[in-house]
Amino acid sequence: MFKPNYEITPKIVNFLTEIAVARDVIEKARLIPKWELSLRRDALVHAAHSSTHIEGNSLSLEEVSQLAIGREISAIRKDKQEVLNYLDVLSHLEAYLPKNEFTQNLILKIHKAVVKGTLNLKGEEGIYRNRQVVVGYKDSDGRTVVTFRPPETSKVPHLVLDLLCWLNDAKTNDINPVIVGGVTHYEMVRIHPFIDGNGRTARIIATLIFLMRGFDSKRFFALDDYYDSDRMAYYTALKSVDPKSLDLTKWLEYFCEGVAVCVKRVKEKVLSLSGDKRATASLEQVSLTKRQIQIIETMSRSGKITNREMQKMFKISPQAVHKEMKKLMEMKVVKLVGNGRDAHYELV
Repeated sequence: MFKPNYEITPKIVNFLTEIAVARDVIEKARLIPKWELSLRRDALVHAAHSSTHIEGNSLSLEEVSQLAIGREISAIRKDKQEVLNYLDVLSHLEAYLPKNEFTQNLILKIHKAVVKGTLNLKGEEGIYRNRQVVVGYKDSDGRTVVTFRPPETSKVPHLVLDLLCWLNDAKTNDINPVIVGGVTHYEMVRIHPFIDGNGRTARIIATLIFLMRGFDSKRFFALDDYYDSDRMAYYTALKSVDPKSLDLTKWLEYFCEGVAVCVKRVKEKVLSLSGDKRATASLEQVSLTKRQIQIIETMSRSGKITNREMQKMFKISPQAVHKEMKKLMEMKVVKLVGNGRDAHYELV
């Protein structure tokens, strides 16, 4: 079975401590649903932009933001589809949570969703690569700079299965989720199981690990931002792993630093919101239910939602929809617009 080789250095311990302290502040902060939704939406847009931009996508943050709310933009079809795919997977991340454990079928399902409509051959979506490839990036002159060569194609299924055995092992549950996410991220990139979309797939899996382990239950963190801010540092950190010993220590120091930067950034945003005593003095901390989050995220993409759409979405009665929306209106998250057949709900 795969057994990662790394050392928990003082630097890693310091980063993990900083992360724990910042997360505690975030979890205990008093936030009204409107602010919680705003933080989730920002994380969604930033993650989709950064994770695709790392791999050469040309769309700007503003263009990704426009796509996230359902607006059309003028852009290269492949670039637009990559972002739309990533937004869709992140928006429905709970649907990819393992029921019991991570499986090869789940990995293939995630990859298929991430690269849908973007590969030269549709038959390579959700399928392990059938030929040797190289990992690299385009330099300023447009030339490909090879960073490393992944394992032989024939070894891919076995290597992925080995990684999953470690990931699903009961002993791995005792390891800090940041370390588990960092190890899994690197190993997926090293194995490079697909023709394209390996980095995006690896980052989605790391995000799933964080959600599954309760590390980012509020979905506030856009962990890809740090890596995209200095792509050369990202690739340098990946190359820091010796191909023979596979010592992940330097990579994990970099990965933990990235998580720490991201979490502390969110902490500052949360403090700036919840620190306004005039706005929060009479408010208790409010958490949205899973159904409410789905409703609001749908509204954030389309701008509005109707009673009939929610009946179809959740297979519930008009009365049940009315009851759900009444709660959201009382929390001043949504408002009712129009009457009769034209009636719909919009975000406040």
